Amino acid sequence: MNLFFRQFSHLVISFFLVVFVSCSEEDEYKSIDQDSPYDFVIPSNFPEMAQDISLNYPTKNGVALGRKLFYEPKLSRDNTISCAFCHEQSSAFTHHGHDFSHGINNLIGNRNAPSVQNMAFQSEFFYDGASNSIQMLSIVPIHNPVEMDESLPGIVEKLKQDPQYVRMFEAAFENGQVSSSNILNALAQFMTVMISADSKYDKYVRNEQGGNLTTQELQGLSLFQTNCASCHATDVFTDSSFRNNGLPINPSLNDLGRETVTGFDYDRYKFKVPSLRNIELTAPYMHDGRFGSLQSVLNFYSTGVQNTQNLDPLLQQHGTLGIPLTQEQKEAIIAFLKTLTDEKFITNPEFYHQT
Repeated sequence: MNLFFRQFSHLVISFFLVVFVSCSEEDEYKSIDQDSPYDFVIPSNFPEMAQDISLNYPTKNGVALGRKLFYEPKLSRDNTISCAFCHEQSSAFTHHGHDFSHGINNLIGNRNAPSVQNMAFQSEFFYDGASNSIQMLSIVPIHNPVEMDESLPGIVEKLKQDPQYVRMFEAAFENGQVSSSNILNALAQFMTVMISADSKYDKYVRNEQGGNLTTQELQGLSLFQTNCASCHATDVFTDSSFRNNGLPINPSLNDLGRETVTGFDYDRYKFKVPSLRNIELTAPYMHDGRFGSLQSVLNFYSTGVQNTQNLDPLLQQHGTLGIPLTQEQKEAIIAFLKTLTDEKFITNPEFYHQT
């Protein structure tokens, strides 16, 4: 009889533990009002947002869901590839060390994975501008046959089988549905709050503690403003334009760039100007990852620019191609670029993977 009661007691305790844990998980997502806005601040040195987020303003539950989806391999056809697979936080959400992005079945794309940061302040996304909406951009890698190769309806069906996701969608959105639109909305909310604006440079321009630039860094800033800021504009460090920077054409790829999207001959070999924030952490560089160091990038701009079709006029205005720079000037520019590294961003626990 004592044995029976001990076994029965264990069963009762186990039952209440399961109920308690389940309720705790549910309370975690429903304790925050679904309309409670996420507390993020637009940096004072940033331009106006380029994306209209008024109809999908980040909420605490929406961002929490978006973060979970960002790290979710179920977004791919074979449940192996998440967004974070090619966008790692420690390298400013790029695929450090990989020339090209990888996908399902270890398939390899033909472009370097761009960084995911300050997205709401940019008007175009991907090197060819395949999307200009933070709401819709996630469709591109999801549908890409060598990246995730999945469909939104397919993802919806998988997520509906997961009770935790069902609870999170109920907490994040008024209609509470696990739907294609809510998946995109949640991912957009997460990317909206992924703001990098706490580098040494930011502290310098905002006159904050820790923002003292060295003589070499100040020289690099001056050289950058003279030679680079026309394209890498504002404190987001991109004007979101498409330009041909004179890279020698890779015959094995013959990547047409922006023309792939528009079909216009005048867009051939034009690629989106990338942001330079956290550039120290995002090697390799260029749309095809051909350069492994910042020194190599500046060597190219100094002596390697070629007069390919649609070469940007800004690279033809010194009586020669490119941007003439001495080694001392290159080292100063590199010193300045390293002041754009934002340690707080790449270690921010709000962007970590949480199961």
